[in-house]
Amino acid sequence: MATQKEQDIALLLAAQVHLGTKNCTYQMERYVYRRRQDGIFIINLEKTYEKLQMAARCIVAIENPQDVMVLSARPYGQRAVFKFAQYLNVKYSAGRHTPGTFTNQIQKNFEEPRLLILTDPRTDHQPIKESSYVNVPTIAFCDTDSPLNYVDIAIPANNKGKHSIAALYYLLARMVLQMRGIVTPNNPWDVMVDLFFYREPEETRDGEGDADDFAAAESALPAPVGANESWADVPTDNTVAASGFEEAGFEAATFEAPTSAPMGYMAAQDFAADF
Repeated sequence: MATQKEQDIALLLAAQVHLGTKNCTYQMERYVYRRRQDGIFIINLEKTYEKLQMAARCIVAIENPQDVMVLSARPYGQRAVFKFAQYLNVKYSAGRHTPGTFTNQIQKNFEEPRLLILTDPRTDHQPIKESSYVNVPTIAFCDTDSPLNYVDIAIPANNKGKHSIAALYYLLARMVLQMRGIVTPNNPWDVMVDLFFYREPEETRDGEGDADDFAAAESALPAPVGANESWADVPTDNTVAASGFEEAGFEAATFEAPTSAPMGYMAAQDFAADF
């Protein structure tokens, strides 16, 4: 049976975390395994796994989880950031970072985190720059072309794919829970990595589920009055009564159906007999 580490490496491979870009900075060369024929650099997942464990130790070392803040300006990482913050009880910020969040104390959304986790150093350059002013350590997922300025722990990985970002945050969250003692071999984490995947807006507005709900609601409605009646049930007497009034406490109005032809009416055969 495969060990936990082998299963995690297989998950990273399936999510294409090992695929870098066609460019590589001199600081990221140490994390590159080799280069493919098409020019794409391959990241060494062994070092990625080691850096994930190191980042998990740093997160566990913070006593108050609310002192940890995770950010993602990239759309593919916003759902993963939200789920990561939900399971670890940390603060999160998805979308555009407001300048001055870490430096301007009179701002409404001013924060003083002790640890910062970022999805992409190039996209999240503003919070990295502000963290350098206030001496906040930074953990970031770095691709082969990512700048490492003011990044304290660089986790080499593909930070551009929605599956790779979700797998990284999923493994990091599970490692933190394991180090906290919440997740054990006897009490495994039953959360699936699918919850961390980015979902397209069209997927959330799928019409099939709404159609099924409408059909179920329509079948639960009561049948309209007279739906089971037929024309054969018409009363044979000449008295016609308005139905439904007796139940409401009113006296039903009745009228006599005409038995003879109205005045001035002549049948067709009588009219033809005069000629």
